[in-house]
Amino acid sequence: MQHTPLAPKLAAKLMQTKGLALQGSLLRLKLFPQEPRDFPADWMELNVLYEDDFTLVVHKPAGIEVHPSEKGQRKTLAHAVSSYYETTGQELRIRHIHRIDKETTGPVLYAKNEFAHYQYDKEMREKKIERIYLALAEGALPKDKGTIDLPIGQDRHHSTRRRVSETGDPAVTHYEVVERFADHTLVRLRLETGRTHQIRVHLAAIGHPLAGDGLYGGKRGLISRQALHGEQLRWHHPWTNEPMSVRAPLPDDFREALERLRE
Repeated sequence: MQHTPLAPKLAAKLMQTKGLALQGSLLRLKLFPQEPRDFPADWMELNVLYEDDFTLVVHKPAGIEVHPSEKGQRKTLAHAVSSYYETTGQELRIRHIHRIDKETTGPVLYAKNEFAHYQYDKEMREKKIERIYLALAEGALPKDKGTIDLPIGQDRHHSTRRRVSETGDPAVTHYEVVERFADHTLVRLRLETGRTHQIRVHLAAIGHPLAGDGLYGGKRGLISRQALHGEQLRWHHPWTNEPMSVRAPLPDDFREALERLRE
């Protein structure tokens, strides 16, 4: 078993908060202190995909945000996780490691302590946390697999939209075709970068917007939101460095759209 070394920056922070203490030749590490929850609890049904002392992974349904986008906002995934911690007797802060769009479904990773948070942030920066998505794109993608490497920036004419822009941030999406239909293509995608709306912008930019994605030119006949689902999340355990992964079940509306196309 390979243990992760304690980073100097984290060690200094733990010393300040009395989470780390020297006692003679021994180093005492308090990894699991009780903490005040930083979000009020809003109960909603929560599908826990994985949990241990360091990590929580939950399946985000369509229609709720990972985190409040304005002051005073309630009923986000953060509030639901707070409720879960409360009902399971866990006095913890809410530490999400990444976000997914409000109407996208799939797994969201949470760190349960400062050590795990530090390790996961490092993994994100080093692109070691892998997110794999299923998407239903309009039209027929010409190639069975490929890479979309187009920078993404803010759309100056629309505050919530992003667009491909030469002055934008680098964005790379890898895709492979899973199933072809008469006028749609089911694709599996892996993100190399994590820009806002990356998959939606990239597929629209190559002429194949997501079914249901009205913001980027998709039609809403098959599904009433963008047909994008986080299928799998892969990461390394923050303490043992062991490879970990979870799969999230395909939501009903996405599954029903595929069944209609297969008829």
